[in-house]
Amino acid sequence: AGPLMFVGLMVPHAVRWLTGPDWRWILVYSAVLAPAIVLLADVLGRLIVIPSELQVGVMMPLIGAPVLILLVRGSRVREL
Repeated sequence: AGPLMFVGLMVPHAVRWLTGPDWRWILVYSAVLAPAIVLLADVLGRLIVIPSELQVGVMMPLIGAPVLILLVRGSRVREL
């Protein structure tokens, strides 16, 4: 459940980075983007090691960590 909670923490920040501070759009896009990211992780986990499969919890850090790093690096550059 830990990597899946990571989606709940990461997606609203990524959406805010894309759409701006308007919470109406953040809520709508987060509700669409979060399940899409989990679905993408599931599909990639099934395709990478055919005929076996990787769990979504294993794939989420591989997808989410680069996004989180970009978000953190982008916010630090703006603060300087």
